[in-house]
Amino acid sequence: MSFRGPTILVFLGFLSCVHADLKLGFYDDSCPKAEKMILDFVEEHIPNAPTVAASLLRMHFHDCFVRGCDGSVLINSTSTNQAEKAATPNQTLRGFDFIDRLKSVVEEECPGIVSCADILALATRDAVGVIGGPIWRVPTGRRDGLISNLSEALSEIPAPTSNLSSLQTSFANKGLNAADLVLLSGAHTIGVAHCESFSDRLYNFTGNGDQDPSLDGFYATNLKKNKCRDATDETTLVEMDPGSFRTFDVEYYRNLLKRRGLFESDAALTTDAAAKTAIVNLVDSPPQTFFAGFAMSMEKMGSIGVKTGSSGEIRRNCAVINS
Repeated sequence: MSFRGPTILVFLGFLSCVHADLKLGFYDDSCPKAEKMILDFVEEHIPNAPTVAASLLRMHFHDCFVRGCDGSVLINSTSTNQAEKAATPNQTLRGFDFIDRLKSVVEEECPGIVSCADILALATRDAVGVIGGPIWRVPTGRRDGLISNLSEALSEIPAPTSNLSSLQTSFANKGLNAADLVLLSGAHTIGVAHCESFSDRLYNFTGNGDQDPSLDGFYATNLKKNKCRDATDETTLVEMDPGSFRTFDVEYYRNLLKRRGLFESDAALTTDAAAKTAIVNLVDSPPQTFFAGFAMSMEKMGSIGVKTGSSGEIRRNCAVINS
């Protein structure tokens, strides 16, 4: 898989086209206040809970990687169906209540018009912007999916233990390239993770009670001493970008070059010469380079497998398929 450097990506960011079935301002006629209402809600609440920005970003990613960006990650399980929410990668997702509250606000203004998938996409963009991160275009017109399946979430969402080849294949299957992989991984500049998602790197990397040799020794020792004190810790939260986890910046990439990426999937990015060169370029460039590239890749990701026209539905309640 070829890799295009971030300088080219910044240029292409201004030329990228939106998905043919989505368009900017889709609700201008049917619900003209929708996007402003979503932005206002985000601007009111995110400053009081800035970590929700990372939660929404992760939720949007997990949504788009399973059946496309159709809000299927928001659906509750039923007595006859285990939904995506129940899958291991999604059991630590946060922010569902935030989206539910936003949906209620929009429904009051325009009942049955704005999809949950669009609300999630717009709220994610706005939340990242509120905490000082990049802003990207969000063409709208997504419709909500009718299917949410645990097994599909397990198979489609990249695991934190993934190697580079697995990550590249997973992204390629969604129409994303190696450049998108490096740039979207930069979302780990904000947010936290549970010890259980990476504890094998500290305590049992090859099944023999050993530590991952690719992990910086000082960093690993600090994690074991001050964070994940044993291999069974399932509750402690660890910053994915130590010292900078509330700030959208390039420190995540700087940590990768110091062998301080938290997940195996983070460390995997430095095992490829072209990807590592791109990371070095991002670190050495003005922050706007990363921001512009990330924005383009987010717009691209937000168009994965969207349902438009008469496909799907406009859910009245984001957690429940319309009866």
